Amino acid sequence: MSLDRRRIYEKSVVEIITAVALGALAGSLVLLSAPQGARSQQPTDGARADAIAVAQTSKEAPMERPEQKKTAHDLSDVFNPSSALPSSEALIDQQDRGQMLGFDFYRDPLGAMKPGMTFEDFFKAGVANKPKVMATQRKLLESRYNLEPKLDPAVKMSRGKPIAVGPTARLPAGMNWEALAKLSPAEIRERDIFPYKALPHAAQGGGLGGQVFPQMQIKMFPRLERYDVEFDLPEAFLPEFPPAMFLQNRPELGDVSRGEVVSINNYYHLFKDILTPVQLDGLRLLVTPFPQEEFNPTDDRKTAQPSLGVTCLDCHVNGHTSAQFHITPDMRPEQRRMRLDTVSLRGLFNQHIHGSKRSLRSVEDFTEFEQRTAYFNGDEIHAIKKGMNILDRIQVSHMAQMQNMFDFPPAPKLTVTGRLDPAKATASEIAGEKLFFGKAQCSTCHPAPFYLDNQMHDLHVERFLKNEAGDGPIKAFTLRGIKDSPPYLHDGRLLTLEDTVEFFNLVLELKLTPEEKHNLVDFMRQL
Repeated sequence: MSLDRRRIYEKSVVEIITAVALGALAGSLVLLSAPQGARSQQPTDGARADAIAVAQTSKEAPMERPEQKKTAHDLSDVFNPSSALPSSEALIDQQDRGQMLGFDFYRDPLGAMKPGMTFEDFFKAGVANKPKVMATQRKLLESRYNLEPKLDPAVKMSRGKPIAVGPTARLPAGMNWEALAKLSPAEIRERDIFPYKALPHAAQGGGLGGQVFPQMQIKMFPRLERYDVEFDLPEAFLPEFPPAMFLQNRPELGDVSRGEVVSINNYYHLFKDILTPVQLDGLRLLVTPFPQEEFNPTDDRKTAQPSLGVTCLDCHVNGHTSAQFHITPDMRPEQRRMRLDTVSLRGLFNQHIHGSKRSLRSVEDFTEFEQRTAYFNGDEIHAIKKGMNILDRIQVSHMAQMQNMFDFPPAPKLTVTGRLDPAKATASEIAGEKLFFGKAQCSTCHPAPFYLDNQMHDLHVERFLKNEAGDGPIKAFTLRGIKDSPPYLHDGRLLTLEDTVEFFNLVLELKLTPEEKHNLVDFMRQL
């Protein structure tokens, strides 16, 4: 470069930098000159647009310029693969004229029944079939449960949502819980009257399944809505939304959610003065969207528009859950896969194994495995197509640092050893605690103080089932804060704590009396 050209180049660079700096300064002066009230009146999280949705949505531009208009070439079928000219005229004599007529993984959507199916084919069929899908699931649920919620007048979740009271399961005509509990597993199986059969995904066949979010969450984040299926359980039987959020590094703050759903929109202003830089960066990653089986930019998606994906805290809202469900990535064939509810991350710092089936031994491994394969139904080939997110181990460790901050809700009636304080507990709660650690056998899998044994257990429920397989070993999750986490069991088949007690009374053949069941529920509400 000549000396004159270099001087011109350097002058241009200086002018550009100066212009940018002056522009930034002008913007700051405008902001500073605005009235104090105007600067502070930022939209609340409820009114703020979802930054993730805004980032992937282009704005309609007026068709003013000639280059914007669609031409005959733009609208022609010349782009159809069957219209492509061959690389050699000799291909006409070869098999299939040199074409690929079978399935092309990158072209054909997941679940395609024939080659060349398009997203539009799936979308139209999914939308048309959705009412039937949900009617079938609703009929099943109503045949199994009384879905009219009965709410406790006094007991609430951490942020005030009333707790639904059960049991909700329907028994055969003329049968009651005491009579049912007197029958042997073989008798219950032979008569096919077990009231807590596995709860299926609302749309599992045809290579579907996948993550489904409740309507209360979709109202705030429409990008989470699927065109082919919707959530099936009534809101009364779900956790509160938004859920409370507790941090084990700042227990004195109590609920740090401030009534907001933590997202990319608000995580920084909520936590910049509470978390360390490492934890804050981990939280940033937990609220950043990454492609997932049903939420991605490809034709395999189950959203009307292409999607950036979902975030970790879309599912584990505020480090907790809103009972979203999907199907386990750990089993094949498709009909053997089971529904899985999203579990709470509260108390993750105490867990030694992670995942209902996978039994991963660190939260770092769990986080990495989720991103690479579990997000894609355990199929890394689909992950490559849709956008496998290969995180650096430093990022994984940051995410783990944050996940390990999520704490349980306060339990004011428990001592530091996790047992009831007799001075604070009622007679019913004390009786329930005695049952929990005795006759009811709950503490075998859920010992104090964290009501977690870090083991996997097989209840062999198939002893009671006539036409379905059992679940095999499932990780036992903590019971701390359990009243905030309905529905229960890995697939949500137990809508209330009362249903949970009835289930284990049958499966463990405990022969609990009605009063003992009531006392047991009263105790678990204090955890």
